[in-house]
Amino acid sequence: MAIFSYKARSRKGDRSEGSVEATDRRHAMQQIEAMGLVPISVVEGTATVTAKKTPSGRKFKLTSSRRKMSQRDVLIFTTELSDLLASGMTLGNALNTLANRKTDTVNDRIIAELRDAILRGSSLSEAFAQHPATFPPLYVNMIRAGEASGALAEVLRRLVLHFERVQDTKEKVVMALVYPIIVLVLGFATMVFSLIFVIPKFETIFKDMGQALPLPTRILIGTSNWLANYGLFAAVAIGIGLVLANRAVKTPRGKLWWHGVLLQTPFIRGVIACSIYANFAHTLATLLGNGVHVLKALGIVEETVGNAVIARELHNARDRVTDGATISSPLAAGNVLPRMMTDMLAIGEQTGDLGGALKHIARRYENQLDRNIKIFTTALEPILIVFVAFMVGFVAISILMAVFSMTNGLGA
Repeated sequence: MAIFSYKARSRKGDRSEGSVEATDRRHAMQQIEAMGLVPISVVEGTATVTAKKTPSGRKFKLTSSRRKMSQRDVLIFTTELSDLLASGMTLGNALNTLANRKTDTVNDRIIAELRDAILRGSSLSEAFAQHPATFPPLYVNMIRAGEASGALAEVLRRLVLHFERVQDTKEKVVMALVYPIIVLVLGFATMVFSLIFVIPKFETIFKDMGQALPLPTRILIGTSNWLANYGLFAAVAIGIGLVLANRAVKTPRGKLWWHGVLLQTPFIRGVIACSIYANFAHTLATLLGNGVHVLKALGIVEETVGNAVIARELHNARDRVTDGATISSPLAAGNVLPRMMTDMLAIGEQTGDLGGALKHIARRYENQLDRNIKIFTTALEPILIVFVAFMVGFVAISILMAVFSMTNGLGA
């Protein structure tokens, strides 16, 4: 994320300056437009704190920092705010209640800034827009739609359901990867421990015996010696390689390549793809259901879909969509989304129930995600067991072969 300084004008012509945090200049301009401003210049640079006029002419403090709430904290905050508003409490009092819990975390400061912005006359969506690292465009636009329709509490409830679904999907994917990672780490740690601390002791015994060693034993001892002499350098090289690879996949081109690899890799592509498709359908259905224009909704989904390949296709689809045109045809033309998915979108457009079609798509891919996770974990478990058994077995067999060879030599 980078800080972009901007100069802009409101719809009434009032001039304002400030800073926003975004991944690139285009996303920064989208955030500025989401505030109801017309950007004049947007330049990447350091954050500033300044007084800014809202489109209604009111002033409030603009804060742009790297402080942020975690997604789980945002979910809890949204749930509590929704409950307080539904109980009849005013927005200012609700935010004041949440800000006065004194948990000594960054959450208190962010909520207090939201409360202060409201007290200075800002709308809730304008206040949320000042914390782009915490509240994404999806959140801000839905709040703006709720303010326009007078159903803010209902929109907050829908946001809670949306973030609960997103969090649940992420937890399913993470839990599917926990067991394989634990097995690999333990197996690798056992192998390294044996090579560094156990094998050298056997090597001393074998040398004292003066017998010729079998090939597997020589390979094992050679690997142990190499690891003892160059293991530290290898670990440093691997660490540097991982850091460089991590930086590379964060570049636009690297991210596009890596996300494409994930969508093509056996076993995990079903889990990754279904998670993306379910998130796409839920997010788009939520936005359209709250009155967000289809082009703006596609732009928000592009930022939140979580995969550069799918995001690029959504961007291309937005360029092909015109007012009054369908979205299923441009999405189908890219041949990135599944044919079944675009066909269901087309049916929803034809029947005038696009929101219903998107919800059906989301349920379908959530069910498919559950099945793919079960298949992934079921297939991966025996593969990892065989892999770890092969490593440990190679060490044991190499030592036993040497012992048997020496025993036979002594017997002769």
